[in-house]
Amino acid sequence: MKAEILITDEVESGLAEELFRQAADAVFEELEIEFEECEVSLLICDDAQIKELNREYRQKDYATDVLSFPMTEDPYTEGGMLGDIVISLDTAKKQASEADIALEREISFLFIHGLLHLMGFDHELGQEEEEEMFTLQEEILLKLVKSGKVA
Repeated sequence: MKAEILITDEVESGLAEELFRQAADAVFEELEIEFEECEVSLLICDDAQIKELNREYRQKDYATDVLSFPMTEDPYTEGGMLGDIVISLDTAKKQASEADIALEREISFLFIHGLLHLMGFDHELGQEEEEEMFTLQEEILLKLVKSGKVA
């Protein structure tokens, strides 16, 4: 079953829904999960809006690249609405430019990162968790790149 990605694009990014669907499929395939029903809400916004959300929900007064808001304690068994992901297009563009990579690749990376958070991964819990999460997101992105789904 493919994940339903509910996209609100506040900045008219022009990013294709298929980009996010393929990234979600790759995450669930890597985690060996098959949901009967699965939804993820995605907001694509600017730095001002993500800064406001970061300040309100994390008490951090700066723009960031991606935020995640899980909706379930046990996403592996519950499925349904997994949660919300917010990506700043402004920051993604800066990071893609600095890394000299395509914007779609950076956006895919951020979406994968956010989705892993929704699935219970948390790099802020310690070194071991950070290494596990970052290794996993790199592996998933690399598979998408090698398959030609992401530039």
